[in-house]
Amino acid sequence: MFKKSFDGFIFYFYLCAVTNFLNKTYETNLICIGCWYGNRYGGLKQLDGLGPNGETIMDYSIFDAIRGGFGKLVFVIRKDFEKDFREKIVSKYENHIPVEVVFQDINDLPAGFTCPEGRVKPWGTNHAVLMGKDVIKEPFAVINADDFYGRDSFAVLGKYLSELPEGAKNDYCMVGFRVGNTLSESGTVARGICSADEAGHLTTVVERTEIMRVDGVVSYKDEEGKWVGIEDNTPVSMNMWGFTPDYFKYSEDYFVDFLKANIGNIKSEYFIPLMVNKLINEKTATVKVLDTTSKWFGVTYAADRQSVVDKIQALVDAGEYPAKLF
Repeated sequence: MFKKSFDGFIFYFYLCAVTNFLNKTYETNLICIGCWYGNRYGGLKQLDGLGPNGETIMDYSIFDAIRGGFGKLVFVIRKDFEKDFREKIVSKYENHIPVEVVFQDINDLPAGFTCPEGRVKPWGTNHAVLMGKDVIKEPFAVINADDFYGRDSFAVLGKYLSELPEGAKNDYCMVGFRVGNTLSESGTVARGICSADEAGHLTTVVERTEIMRVDGVVSYKDEEGKWVGIEDNTPVSMNMWGFTPDYFKYSEDYFVDFLKANIGNIKSEYFIPLMVNKLINEKTATVKVLDTTSKWFGVTYAADRQSVVDKIQALVDAGEYPAKLF
């Protein structure tokens, strides 16, 4: 799998990683976010070995990212996870791909702002993305560390970013997973249902908190409590984004506005969709919705663990992944 050498990719996952494409004169990066203690899961699920040889979900994402064209990893993590993370994660990749580790901290705020007393919650996914601004100068992607996205999703994301003209600005993308490929066997799920214009650019994301199959049809419960059927291939957002570097400046500027309005709310979070919606509504940037055949799955609760283990084993048995990744 390492016959190709790629120049860059940011994997940001409340933990973030950066990677680049070799066949370009510039690097393409990927950010993977989400490396915090999982209260509902009962531990740091991003480090939980779920594959046949103890592979984490992140291992599969990195494997898919590399074979999809990404090549340099920059992890953005919380400082107190550093020792565990370097021993369990970074050490596996260092001989295969360049790796950097940077840190996200709740006290890392713009001038004039101080973290309020009592806040322990991180400032959100877009704050995590900002931690990569000093090491990312090329197009980059963002994913969650604890979501299994699948090979095809990285392939379509990598292709889009690698084909951007050098110096591209305001040309973003998101992978729109087919809602039928993101459902849970345990009950309803919450998903952001996406709409796009004739050019395939994102226009709206509507959060639906209850989605499941009703009589075989994917349906969501509307504001009146009625089930509304939608097509299986309706795109939904699973937090898999692609940006150009100008996104950092927009995010820095808007973070100041966000803090002015929310600094006193210790539970407020600066989410990626807040920034994206602002840029779309102001017609500052476009976001191309990319289709993927990949099936998404993740672990929110400890009860999800065995199902994920079984799904990964099935993919290994089918030859999608080797039994041992690294």
